[in-house]
Amino acid sequence: MNIQLFGKNKCFDTKKAQRFFKERGIKFQYIDLKQKPMSRGELESVIKAVGGLDKVIDENNKSQTATLIKYLADDEAKKEKLLEDGTLMKTPVVRNGKEAAVGFAPDVWEKWIKG
Repeated sequence: MNIQLFGKNKCFDTKKAQRFFKERGIKFQYIDLKQKPMSRGELESVIKAVGGLDKVIDENNKSQTATLIKYLADDEAKKEKLLEDGTLMKTPVVRNGKEAAVGFAPDVWEKWIKG
């Protein structure tokens, strides 16, 4: 397993995801989206794995930019905003190779562990 966990330090679900993997002794790489947004390739991979761009956008984010992103018609424009500001993403984003899950998804992670 090659787990990458993208999250926000103040996100409760991100902390729960970290605890999930630590309790099972599974090593993971943690990336703080506030410090380092995803690369274009990483974002494209996650969007493909979870089944669409809208599943990646944090609908609960109350910032002005988050409100704007909902009204952008063009998916490319939405992606650009996510690449500029990783905090607009729903977290945690957990990647395992080509697979990915967005949000707190212990049932999906358990399937990865069991193989």
